[in-house]
Amino acid sequence: MTLSEIVQRGWDAVGSGDLDALVTDYEEDMTFIMPGQADVLRGKRSFRAALDGLGKLLPPGFEITGLRQIEGEGEVVSIVEWKSLNIEASQLSVLFRFKGDKIYEERWFIDTEQWKGAF
Repeated sequence: MTLSEIVQRGWDAVGSGDLDALVTDYEEDMTFIMPGQADVLRGKRSFRAALDGLGKLLPPGFEITGLRQIEGEGEVVSIVEWKSLNIEASQLSVLFRFKGDKIYEERWFIDTEQWKGAF
């Protein structure tokens, strides 16, 4: 399985609501850097606990309208096209860094002012 396929499997798990399946592809000591780069979660347990509140972290009416993966050496970037009730169309990117076939870092890159305005 390629790294891009592992990342896509994670997006599919989010889409189906199977958050336990999502975290199986992460290292125990993983790091999650949220939009704005100031909020950091460390450890798979903290990450999984935060996922329980995923609906509150996303803008009202959030929907992924397109998704593609760009794979490099030991990393994958997801380009995510999205919309919400207050944003007609936008994009964000997510960097996934790997050790072997496990994700050890997930970092979101997004226009934080636009993201705030989506709420």
